[in-house]
Formats: sequence, structure tokens, C-alpha cells
Amino acid sequence: MRLFHVSEEKDIVKFEPRIPDRNDLDKSTGLVWAIDEAHLPNFLTPRNCPRVAYHIGEATTESDIKRFFSSPTISHVLVIESKWLEFMRTTTLYLYEFNTDDFILQDGIAGYYVAKSTQVPKEKYILNDLLMELCKRNVEIRIVDNLWSIADEVKASTLNWSLCRMAFAQQRL
Repeated sequence: MRLFHVSEEKDIVKFEPRIPDRNDLDKSTGLVWAIDEAHLPNFLTPRNCPRVAYHIGEATTESDIKRFFSSPTISHVLVIESKWLEFMRTTTLYLYEFNTDDFILQDGIAGYYVAKSTQVPKEKYILNDLLMELCKRNVEIRIVDNLWSIADEVKASTLNWSLCRMAFAQQRL
């Protein structure tokens, strides 16, 4: 297993634990967050880019696979709004890889791992072409004018899904 942190910051030398913003997590313990390689495509966008990401899970039905995927060789889709396409083309991301020893699984469907101690990345990768990075990972990229209808459809499906930065999405139609 490989674990990563994705950032637009190019010179992070260490990651200090931070108190989580989420109310469902213990606010007395700082955490360093990482994402596993399988879920990495959910984060290969500019930080504030709203997106709907989904992939096939253990409970996904054949009818949902046929409905939500354009090809039998695809198992992961990332949907963004058209106004973010130019940002996808021009944003550079930095992928920091961690040793996995101190991390524990926080959310298996999302691929989130956490550590309670300071982490120093063992490697840094520069990603200059985000669309190509997604294609290399066999991710179908969809570009729509508004995310809300696909978000509602995906939430009602048997897919594993993630809605990220939806506060920055166009308003509901």
C-alpha cells in the first residue's frame, strides 16, 4: 500500500498533526491525513475544485455499473464543472508520499488514513498535467455545467462516492 498527501504547496518538508475541522472526529487529537493510492484520483484536482468522484465498490450492482460507466474497463469516474477545466490544465500539484508505518485506516470507502505524529515525506512527485495523470490511472473524466444532478444520482446509487468542495460548485439548477 502507498499513502499520499496532495497539495498545491511545493515545499512541504514535514506534516504536523492538525486538529480536525470535522465535528465527528476527536478535537483533542491532531492528525496528519493521507490518501491511499486507489482513492488518489479523487484529489488530483485543484484544491477548491468541486467534484463528484465515484468508483465500483463491493456492493455496486450491475445495473449501476451499466448506468454510470461508459466502458467496462473503467472503474473510477471524476466529474468536474466546465468552469474548472482551465484550472485543471494549469494547476501543478505536488504529491507527497509517506512511509505507512504510523498510519491507521480512518475511512475505508474514502481511502483516508491518519497518523498522530509528525510525518516527513519520503518522496515528492510533481504533477503538471492533471488530466493526463487521471488518464494514466484509467479514470474517466466527465465535464458538466452543474454537479448537483449527478451528485444526487450517485448518492442514491450502490456506488462508492465522494463529493468534494461542493461549497464551490455552481448553485443547484
